[in-house]
Amino acid sequence: MAKIDPVQFSREVRQEVAKVTWPSRRETLITTGLVLALSSLAALFFLVVDQIIQFAMSWIFGF
Repeated sequence: MAKIDPVQFSREVRQEVAKVTWPSRRETLITTGLVLALSSLAALFFLVVDQIIQFAMSWIFGF
């Protein structure tokens, strides 16, 4: 079993974090906007589908 060395672990973590390419502020804002827009679009789609199903069920069962 490997021996646990906190100092070596910290060095390895720093090396891995240095390899990460962080997104720019512009990229972050664009992707955030896209996520919000697509989430809103999906919510609207499911609202419409739900209303159609509700209308169909009330028409079929005569509620």
